Amino acid sequence: MNTQTIRVNEIFGPTIQGEGALIGQPTVFVRTGGCDYRCSWCDTLHAVDSAYRDDWHPMTPAAIMMQVEILSGHCPLTVSLSGGNPAIQPLGGLIDLGRKEGYRFALETQGSIARDWFRDLDILTLSPKPPSSGMVTDWQKLAECVEAAGPSTQLALKVVIFDENDYAYAREIASRYPQQSLYLQPGNHTPPAPDQEDGVIDMAGIMDRMRWLIDRVTTDRLYSATVLPQLHTLIWGNLRGV
Repeated sequence: MNTQTIRVNEIFGPTIQGEGALIGQPTVFVRTGGCDYRCSWCDTLHAVDSAYRDDWHPMTPAAIMMQVEILSGHCPLTVSLSGGNPAIQPLGGLIDLGRKEGYRFALETQGSIARDWFRDLDILTLSPKPPSSGMVTDWQKLAECVEAAGPSTQLALKVVIFDENDYAYAREIASRYPQQSLYLQPGNHTPPAPDQEDGVIDMAGIMDRMRWLIDRVTTDRLYSATVLPQLHTLIWGNLRGV
């Protein structure tokens, strides 16, 4: 058994997946600590900024799965691996252990680090960051992540949209990967502070952006895209752990 430790920020659920290809599906979340990006609008700084590393706990795959099984009532469901950037962590052993017990694994990453264990996931969501994030996409590294998924892992692309530049970026993603599923969602411009369990959210502003994004997609006939809200944001706002 792989006993390599994983930095874990939090494990919670079951709740629903709030976005992307698995939206609405019951899920337990394993949020890892650490990230190679610093997006300007990051809503999970408590799992990104090293200032909060004291809240990240080294755990073995067996210890993580024990907690997942307690939360799920030993009834296998989807485990979502998130962050930060979970691709930083040695997650292959966890995925192997959990799948032997019947659990499905989904992972979301920005596509900056490719791992050979991507092929063992049930679904890989690559969410490259648009211009509003302040990050610059390395297209070669993104391509390596797409390739690492292999033929058996379901692959989805997701882009968070704040403005016209982000929308143009999403269209570039669509043109580079026309055969892949593409999900677009309006960004949350009022993320909580990293030390807050909840925070004020501008829901009206988010919904205005949602309507604008729908209009842009339909006007431009970008029919390959699926436009979705962050469902957990609509239900719980900025509340953590749901």
